[in-house]
Amino acid sequence: MTYRLFIDDIRDPASPDWVVARDSATAIALIEANGCPAEISFDHDLGGDDTAMPVVKRLIELDLDAAGAYIPQHFHFNVHSADPVGRENIRALLTQYLVVRLDASD
Repeated sequence: MTYRLFIDDIRDPASPDWVVARDSATAIALIEANGCPAEISFDHDLGGDDTAMPVVKRLIELDLDAAGAYIPQHFHFNVHSADPVGRENIRALLTQYLVVRLDASD
């Protein structure tokens, strides 16, 4: 199933073709049930103590368990969070993982 995942507790995506998750547990359940999305748009702060970091970590775990075959080759993500520290944490962790994965495949 090819889909795009929008993770945000308040905002709605710009177009209706996104699957929306309002918390990290829902996002993880969607990823585990439907496979990795072709694209993810992350908000960091998801209300209360919830953040999108567990989603990023689970995505990486699933990819490691699948020997780098879980996250699609042309996977795209962006971080639309207003939290500058949270935005950078998501961007840095996922980008670093994808770069290391790419280097390992060479």
